[in-house]
Amino acid sequence: MNEKLKTFMDEKIPEIERELTNQLAKSDIPDILHESMTYSIQAGGKRIRPLLVLAVLSDLHLDSADALKVAASVELIHTYSLIHDDLPCMDDDDFRRGKPTNHKKFGEDVATLAGDAMQALAFQALADLRETPPAAAIELVGLLAKASGAQGMVKGQVLDMKGEQQVLPLADLEEVHLHKTGALLAYCIDAGAVLAEATADQRFQLARFSRNIGLAFQIQDDILDVTATTEQLGKPANSDMTSEKSTYPSLLGIEGAQTQLKARHEEAINALRSIDLEHSILHLLADYIIERNK
Repeated sequence: MNEKLKTFMDEKIPEIERELTNQLAKSDIPDILHESMTYSIQAGGKRIRPLLVLAVLSDLHLDSADALKVAASVELIHTYSLIHDDLPCMDDDDFRRGKPTNHKKFGEDVATLAGDAMQALAFQALADLRETPPAAAIELVGLLAKASGAQGMVKGQVLDMKGEQQVLPLADLEEVHLHKTGALLAYCIDAGAVLAEATADQRFQLARFSRNIGLAFQIQDDILDVTATTEQLGKPANSDMTSEKSTYPSLLGIEGAQTQLKARHEEAINALRSIDLEHSILHLLADYIIERNK
């Protein structure tokens, strides 16, 4: 890993973990619900989404006392989505990040409620912003609702379900992933830009970056699903093939998927170049996203 990125992650990830712990330390949460929520939050995620929020602020040389709350809210939404995604009525997965999925540990009823509670807690975190101008705070709430709801991540899940046992055209597969994976990643970048009071051109180019790196993230996931081991992934390998889902490798082959991966990564970096962020933390995170092995 690049030394500059390692330094950034070594500094920011403990801060993110402390903020997540703080967010879960609310009074009056039933013990079993708190245990279930904590189990998934502490299951060993890479924290790429909150890191993206903080990277935008770092690269634009601005800071916000509310940044960690915004970063934590994204990870809460992401974790809730994983809990629900693993349920028997969805992907029916038994393992996540090398551990039993939440519903295998706590039952479907508690797991479902833990996901519900995390979604609500994410918006509670945004409602607690104290240093962000009111108009910007309202914008962040609206952006997260759109990115995570029926126009974003949830839409992507519906499209993903409808696409099972079909050979999707590449354009339709991209539509799935721009919503299921890409919408929340795009929010991370835009949320950081809102907090940093970025210019209109910066926000436009950062959106271009996030669209392409969101697709690159999913292409790499698809490649790893057929090239990595279950031990590396922390979940069953070849799960997409088992579910008869279209993927970049199934449509294009491994080499074709890798070509798409490189093209999306290059387009993302071109967006950064256009706003003088070529040698940035965002650039290094983009490299990390396409080079990761799990």
